[in-house]
Amino acid sequence: MPMAHVNGVDLWFDDHGRGEPVVMVPGTGTPGRVWRAHQVPALRQAGLRVITVDNRGSGLTAAGAAGFTLDDMVADVAALIEHLGEGPCRVVGHSLGGIIVQELLLARPDLVGRAVLMSSCGRADELIRAMAAADLELADSGVELPPAVSAYRLALQNLSPRTLNDEERLRDWLAVLELTTPDPVAVRRQLGLEVIPNRLAHYRSIDCPCLVIGFQDDLVVRPHLSRELAEAVPGARYAEIPDCGHYGYLECPDTVNKVLTDFLTA
Repeated sequence: MPMAHVNGVDLWFDDHGRGEPVVMVPGTGTPGRVWRAHQVPALRQAGLRVITVDNRGSGLTAAGAAGFTLDDMVADVAALIEHLGEGPCRVVGHSLGGIIVQELLLARPDLVGRAVLMSSCGRADELIRAMAAADLELADSGVELPPAVSAYRLALQNLSPRTLNDEERLRDWLAVLELTTPDPVAVRRQLGLEVIPNRLAHYRSIDCPCLVIGFQDDLVVRPHLSRELAEAVPGARYAEIPDCGHYGYLECPDTVNKVLTDFLTA
């Protein structure tokens, strides 16, 4: 896994294949390898080169001693694209990663040719604020949840009723979540960065082809927030994927990948 010293941090990333580059930015506490199982193979088959990023405070990229802001994470992605010498390129973000990409479109529009904003929003509502406050309180409390408790909590929060009602699928999901649940203390500095003010007016100045993807059963970023974001970005397309929650790109990968590749290769 290569590393680039950019913006004062050792940023780790994976570089898959050849062709036109796509930089993929994951959500809170999620390492870049989350894209490997489904999105990387599909995008490579479509002839694209896929660069997956470990954001600060997740995967192999350290948080650092001084802490960081959303602007720092935006600058990291910008510096990585410049390090690769690949701008303007396609950029995909999920959840907090989507917010990072949106802000990149404002800060460095020269680096992005097309953008996909997946399960993202242009403002934090009360439920997002409550979720962030709860996550921060848990991280600061010193309480360590048993893996089975964390897995159950994540399943209810991030999966669709269709998956929760499929007992065989749910068993598989719970097993995976027990093994991969992020440590809230380890990702502490990322927590709360998704709590953004209303940025919709700013996003009306974005001049880049954008696709916004919402997930029908998403309880973290409800789809009306993603739809609202798409309406704010001039010319943005909106696609809502049924029967999936916040982890929609993992729950319904074939549907999501079709929408992704159609847009990114257009």
